[in-house]
Amino acid sequence: MNTGDHLAPKARQALAFSNEERIRYILEDRWVGYTRANEIITRLEDLLVHPKIGRMPNMLITGKTNNGKSHLVKHFRALHPATDNPAGQGIKVPVLYVEAPDKPDISHLYGTILDTLLVPRKPNEKEMNLQSQVIDVLKRIDLGIIVIDEMNNLVAGTPLSQRAFLNSIKYLGNQIQRSIVGVGTAEVLIALQVDKQLSNRFLPATLTTWQLDTEFLRLLASLEKMLPLRSPSNLTEKHLAMKLHAMSEGIIGELSLLLNTAAIWVIRNTKDGKPECIDKAALDGCGFIPSASRRSEANKV
Repeated sequence: MNTGDHLAPKARQALAFSNEERIRYILEDRWVGYTRANEIITRLEDLLVHPKIGRMPNMLITGKTNNGKSHLVKHFRALHPATDNPAGQGIKVPVLYVEAPDKPDISHLYGTILDTLLVPRKPNEKEMNLQSQVIDVLKRIDLGIIVIDEMNNLVAGTPLSQRAFLNSIKYLGNQIQRSIVGVGTAEVLIALQVDKQLSNRFLPATLTTWQLDTEFLRLLASLEKMLPLRSPSNLTEKHLAMKLHAMSEGIIGELSLLLNTAAIWVIRNTKDGKPECIDKAALDGCGFIPSASRRSEANKV
């Protein structure tokens, strides 16, 4: 009988679950640390404790869609949860996470910040009043850093509206003297070039696509330990690693989706007496459609 020695402790415990419970476990969110992510988290930790100065350092986390940017900053937020801070003057919010609006609308962003902090606001309030309210609130709470995800939405606006949005963010950071972390695809780097001061202040940190190297093999080994399958899959073996890299296109979100899909297929289709593991047959039969194929089909519509 397999003891699950090839698995991490929580995944090993999940072997006692029913098949459907194991599937739900596989679909749960999970964090896998790796070298580049840990480097960026270290930089975020430095920003979190940075003393107030006239020109606060900011950061811009960029990378391809589904390559782990949002997952990383949400993991960082989970490491530093907000607290009531009864001994202080205001709540403690180490990481204020908000998503940028679908176009460069600074009033929308101000409203999102207030809503996230559960601060009442008037509907259709003027931008200037919202700005004053946001700055006042952020000065009164114990704030660490602000993370603005989906900053690439900037490109949905005109160059003029992009500049106005970015200038408002710069002004906000100057007023509250807190670091701001932008998160988005490469398009946001282009948008930042409209203001040299902003492009210099937002130092980039890129999550590149994965190469078929030792680091990728380490990632495969870590992910395999988290999937509650009864037999080892040996994902780091050359033929499987090459296939996984090609199917995922070196994008960590695609790799995670592929492995989850394959693991679920394995749980539902492995016959008694057969090893319950991810192999070539599982990868071919699980129904996963690579990103490039999905884009190709979309272009035919």
